[in-house]
Amino acid sequence: MTGSSALSKAKGFKKSRSGTYLSIGTTAFGAIGVIKQARKARSEQDMLKLVDAAVSAAAIVTGLAILYRELKRLGDDDVLMG
Repeated sequence: MTGSSALSKAKGFKKSRSGTYLSIGTTAFGAIGVIKQARKARSEQDMLKLVDAAVSAAAIVTGLAILYRELKRLGDDDVLMG
């Protein structure tokens, strides 16, 4: 049952402060690709690709907001425990 133990640890890390920071970093890194996609769509004057980039950007902003809220919640839990 080492697999389920490793899975439990991974889930615990994802809900930790470090895991949340890592998620924020990877999500923000994804924004670089969206910016490149938007620039290319603009230069090609491709409205459909531009809309796709805008929707992707909105998803990234929403994801970052959710992660920020999770980070704040984790900070509040630390205060309550101490």
